[in-house]
Amino acid sequence: MKKKSGKLSYGCLSFISFCVIIAAWCVATYGGFVNEIFMPSPTDVWNSLVEMAKDGSLLEHCYISTKRVMVGWVWSAVAALPIGMLMARSKKFSAIVQPVIEFVRYLPVVALVPLTLLYLGIEENQKYVIIFLGTFFQLVLMVCDTVSSIDKNMINAARTLGAGKLQVYTQVIFPAALPGLMDDFRLTIGWAWTYLVVAEMVAASSGLGYIILKSQRFLATDVIFAGLIMIGVIGLVTDFLLRLLTKIIVPWHERLGD
Repeated sequence: MKKKSGKLSYGCLSFISFCVIIAAWCVATYGGFVNEIFMPSPTDVWNSLVEMAKDGSLLEHCYISTKRVMVGWVWSAVAALPIGMLMARSKKFSAIVQPVIEFVRYLPVVALVPLTLLYLGIEENQKYVIIFLGTFFQLVLMVCDTVSSIDKNMINAARTLGAGKLQVYTQVIFPAALPGLMDDFRLTIGWAWTYLVVAEMVAASSGLGYIILKSQRFLATDVIFAGLIMIGVIGLVTDFLLRLLTKIIVPWHERLGD
């Protein structure tokens, strides 16, 4: 009963926080405290969403942007997982790879856009690579840190029982690190969404980032807000789905909190 009431209060507080933000938005716009050029009213934003939904462009842009984010992020996760695990377990491998990753992760992804256009052209792969570059190097280090925090006694016990290197990785290290890895994945998919506008800022003709940048030229702030809200909503949905997947895959893992 106490656990259910805790979940209920968390949901209520989350709902209230959104209501407070919307209320402040309404007061600022309907009250005339902010010029509509800088901040459109909720009604204007809603009308923009309805208009785009009617002509079918909203669903199309949402689908394209979601596909770009998910493909780029999956590439990142698939590549970062084995590299991060090897870095955590091999000092030699870490000495070779980590300095390069530490160097590249400080490079701004925006500055790499011209190079990706030069190497990959303006096709979809260029957008996927931007998302990949924005998440891969951070995720490698997060995976390495998560795997490094595993209790070494479990690894030593497995070796004592005759487990080989592959068995240690697949039957001890990976299952023990999985709860932390799921958290790492959930955080980095959020970062992937933040790089969406960067991926769609050049040579794009569709996507939520594209309509945001296009609307900027005409000061159509209602469309900009509509695009931002849709990115936030889809981001919340992906976060919820990953939380749900974590509970299914690792039901023994519980997040500590108040």
